[in-house]
Amino acid sequence: MMNQSEYVTICIPFYNAESTLLDAVRSVFAQTHQNWELILLDDGSTDKSLTLARLIDDPRVTVHSDGENRKLAARLNQVMSLAKYDFIARMDADDMMSPDRIEKLLDILDANKEYDLASCGTYSIKNDGSFNGYRGADEKNYTFEGLLDKSQGFLHAGLIARKSWYKRNTYNESLPLGQDSDLWLRAAKLGDFRAISIKEPLYMYREEGNVTPQKLLRAYKLERNNHARMIDKKRDKLKYVTKSFVKSGVVKAMNFTGTLDYLLHRRNKKDVSSESIAQFNKLMTKISATIIPGVDNG
Repeated sequence: MMNQSEYVTICIPFYNAESTLLDAVRSVFAQTHQNWELILLDDGSTDKSLTLARLIDDPRVTVHSDGENRKLAARLNQVMSLAKYDFIARMDADDMMSPDRIEKLLDILDANKEYDLASCGTYSIKNDGSFNGYRGADEKNYTFEGLLDKSQGFLHAGLIARKSWYKRNTYNESLPLGQDSDLWLRAAKLGDFRAISIKEPLYMYREEGNVTPQKLLRAYKLERNNHARMIDKKRDKLKYVTKSFVKSGVVKAMNFTGTLDYLLHRRNKKDVSSESIAQFNKLMTKISATIIPGVDNG
């Protein structure tokens, strides 16, 4: 087990997340590993998100706001200049994490010095925080081809990475979507994606209403641009671009016939045991009972 004196930077960029931000922060305070700093990065919110963030009264939490809407990739790059510590944990403002996520992923990176990034499986949750499914797989030895054809998955929001890796590999701020997969592919092409993932769900990903036909079609269009830019061989480029067009066609057809929900939920495992659901509920109960200083006792 990693020495509990190890510190980690947790970053949560947020934009108009007043309904979910405190849930995310509460799951940070619920961590078994308590040596962390939390950086909350406002991206020009127009709701009460920033007001809520500033209520938090703990020296480990800092709130940054410049009033601008620079988008996610720019905020993730900004973290590199703000982070105090050598490990950086990513998290989205509408999600939560298991109380032992930080501890377990830090343990993995500590025991496996050859890896720069570690991630995990995830619970899929509904907007009310209830169980919707889960997915995950044990993966290592990632390749450019495996990431390209998605035979190797890596949960972006669940990762912890070494700061040194982020300094070598930055997000493309011109991309409105798909910033993570773009970064993984660029790093892998350079032989610099030394990552490991475990199937254990240590993250709670709020998917209900997040994945829309419009977002999928935009993502596939960006995917095609990525393929055209990154793949060298013309035959391979044609294969992957054609495959992406086919996926766009499937989304349009299923949306027209009202069957798109099947596609969106197929990746989550539904045949889970009652024990697994009970464990999920136990984790959620622990998170919900956690106090946020300045918010719950202010």
